Amino acid sequence: YQRRVHGGFWKGPTGTMDFLLADLPDCNDALNATGCQPSSFFFAFMGCMAALVFSCLGAAYGTAKAGVGVASMGIQHEELVMRGIIPVVMAGVLGIYGLIVAVILSSGIGTFAKKYNYKGLHAYTGYAYLAAGLSCGLANLGAGMAIGIFGDAGVRAFAQNVKLFVGMILILIFAEALGLYGLIVALVMSL
Repeated sequence: YQRRVHGGFWKGPTGTMDFLLADLPDCNDALNATGCQPSSFFFAFMGCMAALVFSCLGAAYGTAKAGVGVASMGIQHEELVMRGIIPVVMAGVLGIYGLIVAVILSSGIGTFAKKYNYKGLHAYTGYAYLAAGLSCGLANLGAGMAIGIFGDAGVRAFAQNVKLFVGMILILIFAEALGLYGLIVALVMSL
């Protein structure tokens, strides 16, 4: 079909922005399968792996580092432990972000695999899934490190001065937002 420009965007035949998938060749058609490669499945599955593994690394580091601070604080101020455990919970959420992206990417890979009878996946899709997984995983790794390092110091400071609680929570929210940004970018790239 012919692409036409409408309002500065390339539009597909239905008037929507479905040109991204509409322009990709059909991997079932051997004549049009120039961009379809079996190795693209590898890159797509590596995106699933990167999202889950790096997110869980960030969550594990953040949980362990902040947990050390909570344990240290609990020795002298056991009444503050439940309020001080918030960094540990926030670090654990980062692993859930990676799980969400990995499940979405793997279900997309399965859909494409069945559509093309497991012959190949377009290179664009494989690389897009790899980039989506890396953006989510590495953003959550960085967020987990930030939550862990500040969570440890913040909980210890909170034990010394209870008035620091609100400031500690605000800083942790901004650190958690970094992981959320990676999740959003991964979801947009996986569409």
